[in-house]
Amino acid sequence: MTVTVFTKYRCPQCEATKRQLTKQGVDFEVVDLTDNPSTLAQLQQAGFRQAPVVITPDSSWSGYRPDLIKQLAEHKVMA
Repeated sequence: MTVTVFTKYRCPQCEATKRQLTKQGVDFEVVDLTDNPSTLAQLQQAGFRQAPVVITPDSSWSGYRPDLIKQLAEHKVMA
């Protein structure tokens, strides 16, 4: 399962999301939007308005969402 976390510099919600993903045993890739303005523009065009943005094979969301991270971890165990 590929999980990508799009983050920004000095973003507390981004750090909390990465910590929770790690705690739940979910592998993920990090893309720093500070270094990728074109990716940031694409995410904004898709309707995302806050960091982090988490993209999974089945869903996507923005902001710190421990409830969705838990669901993602449970889905990983069942897969």
